[in-house]
Amino acid sequence: MRYREFLGLRLSEIGIGTYLGELDEDTDRRYYETIKRGVELGINVVDTAINYRYMKSERVIGKVIEEVGRDKVFISTKGGYIPFDADSKEDPKDFFEKNFVRSGIVNVNEMTPQGHYLGGRFINWSFERSLENLRTDYIDLYFLHNPEEQLLFMEREKFLDKLRECFEVLERKTEEGRLKYYGLATWHGFRVPRGTRQHLDLVEILRVAEEVGGKSHHFKFIQLPYNLGMHEAFSLKNQNLNGKELSTLEACRDLGIYVYTSASLYQGNVIGRVPKKLKERFGLEKDVHVALQFVRSTPGVGTALVGMSRVEHLEENLGIEEVEPLTEEEFLSLFK
Repeated sequence: MRYREFLGLRLSEIGIGTYLGELDEDTDRRYYETIKRGVELGINVVDTAINYRYMKSERVIGKVIEEVGRDKVFISTKGGYIPFDADSKEDPKDFFEKNFVRSGIVNVNEMTPQGHYLGGRFINWSFERSLENLRTDYIDLYFLHNPEEQLLFMEREKFLDKLRECFEVLERKTEEGRLKYYGLATWHGFRVPRGTRQHLDLVEILRVAEEVGGKSHHFKFIQLPYNLGMHEAFSLKNQNLNGKELSTLEACRDLGIYVYTSASLYQGNVIGRVPKKLKERFGLEKDVHVALQFVRSTPGVGTALVGMSRVEHLEENLGIEEVEPLTEEEFLSLFK
């Protein structure tokens, strides 16, 4: 297994994502077996969110770390969407009313139609529940989940105020020793052109983090989709840094931000669709290996997350570890 060095950490270049899947015990079992096997094979990055499978994904990870040891896994989770607890046996509407409306944690007028919410009290609630689900007393990395969704419904200044409010909560968690780092996990924000309503400006966001936490703030990670079919993080110059137009990946390298890529296999859509010429160019036979080689070889990529809930898929995907990544020169030649 290959690792990336960052802030004294050694993070596996391939991480396990836990987004998709049914709510049944069989899916829980498969995720448990896959994550445990992944740790045995050297993977230490596992990504989840409180709303993934209605808290069940977090709980599976909690079971794994109880068995393998907390220090074997670097856990990232997320808050931003109003969650439901699938194991509560409650009616979802009653759960929402009891936990968020009557408590005053959520102002329903500021919740998006998709159930997204940004607010300090809500993020605090989500963080504390994630600690319980994960059976741990600290979280390695906490992402605000798709915050750019709010930009469709509020002006940028208010959005930045909301980020500031959430960053204050997360900086406080780091002071308490219950969080190491935080960041933004996005879908559109870092891969759309400047001037687009949902565009996220890294310099602007880091300015907010510095206002809250000083120069030693703990905003050190972002997550964004990147794959053969969604390569804007590398190809689109949508960040301005000291007068230079850079891609998000270039800007992150200069700013000292570690990048997780989500949807590294395009949520399975690469299977059966990789052209023969591209396979020949990479010298690889399997579609999944070409896709992973593309992502892991991209300059600026830290960890490529792959949703995996079957041991056989995990072991097949990790076959790419037997192949050297492309050098930066070799990777850039793909675009000539």
